[in-house]
Amino acid sequence: MILNDKVALVTGAGSGIGRASALAFARAGACVTVSDINARSAEETAELIRAIGTPTCCIPADVSNSGAVAELVAKTVERFGRLDCAHNNAGVESALAATAQSDEADFDRTIAVNLKGVWLCLRAEIAQMLKNGGGAIVNTASVGGLVAVPSGGAYAAAKHGVIGLTRTAAIEYAQQNIRVNAICPGLTRTGMTDRLGAANPDVLAAIMPPMGRMAEPHEIAQAVVFMCSDAASYLTGQALALDGGATAI
Repeated sequence: MILNDKVALVTGAGSGIGRASALAFARAGACVTVSDINARSAEETAELIRAIGTPTCCIPADVSNSGAVAELVAKTVERFGRLDCAHNNAGVESALAATAQSDEADFDRTIAVNLKGVWLCLRAEIAQMLKNGGGAIVNTASVGGLVAVPSGGAYAAAKHGVIGLTRTAAIEYAQQNIRVNAICPGLTRTGMTDRLGAANPDVLAAIMPPMGRMAEPHEIAQAVVFMCSDAASYLTGQALALDGGATAI
């Protein structure tokens, strides 16, 4: 129970990595606020946490909306009294298209959720953690934030931006007991990956990492919990590749 008596907030917690992260926080002893734009999926995750026996609350929110994010953090504090950990995981995929053929509306949507959404969450969470006396935040970037993503320029731009926000916030608040890190998952068994594979059957085989398999969401979630725990007390400003060796090639 390495996060016993802590309060954690997870966005994009209705499925995939976000759901696995919320459950991992609960198993580590934290009270968990579950948030997702899909209220039904968020409530399903909350029910799984209740089955573990850990206090939880479900607050649907669109992370690209500043008012919704402010309310999300405020309601978490109203329910649990504080905020110690956050996993800013909510994200969307962009349509596959080369830069010259990409769509402006798709670019705007991808940036609004994947980059602006992380910035809005960071802003609200850090403001609360300063009142608490500290905390730990993990942002979901991607290997697409470390390397090029052909036909995925909007996604790559957003995820590179997440790493930049992570490093900047980490330096700004390093002496105020707030740690900020990022995870960079590679190919992971999620709904997003299923949609990519269905639309582009040859793509998954082409990007399979050296380990020869996808990550499972719980494998990514374990790293998130570690990064929010006291075991990672000297870790900040890092972008951890969880990619089965893909970026080592």
